[in-house]
Amino acid sequence: MQDIEPFYNWRHLYTAEEDPLSPFYGNEYSEFEFTNTIYNYYIHPQWDYFGSKTLFMKLIFVDYEQQFAIIEMIGEWNDAIENDIMTLRRNITDPLAEKGISKYVIIAEIVLNFHSSDDSYYEDWYERLTDEDGWVAIVNMPAQSQHDFKRSHLDRYIQLVDLDLWRTQKPEFIITRIEDLRDKRLDY
Repeated sequence: MQDIEPFYNWRHLYTAEEDPLSPFYGNEYSEFEFTNTIYNYYIHPQWDYFGSKTLFMKLIFVDYEQQFAIIEMIGEWNDAIENDIMTLRRNITDPLAEKGISKYVIIAEIVLNFHSSDDSYYEDWYERLTDEDGWVAIVNMPAQSQHDFKRSHLDRYIQLVDLDLWRTQKPEFIITRIEDLRDKRLDY
């Protein structure tokens, strides 16, 4: 797991540690010192700790003018024991919402497990964002994690999207593509 780096091809466009509005402003990273672990497996030092023992993230792009953020996750999303959604909301998305962010893309390709609890934090997030014409989409979550997410009916609040080749696109294209998919979903 120490070889899995967060997506870095947009670093010329945005870096959270240099953004004074980011929760990670001022963070410094080592390429050689591995300190964070997920179940005793060291992860690459570029991943950010946000309060969860089993889930780490990287804020890979934010556009305050267009009001969106793209977050990449790694690990196990565990609401049953760790209440990761509460931690994500309180420590990351609520502070971003105070800066005007209302659209969130969560890249979940390496979220290998999902364990749910109740849906209250998801429902509250959905209601707040809907009032602001916002939304949350989870992109490329593995099938086994999607299964557990859907079984808990959380897809009522957060759209699950499969997006091929997102890494080759610009952030604005991803937002446009997800909004197009949302519009098609709402037309039915």
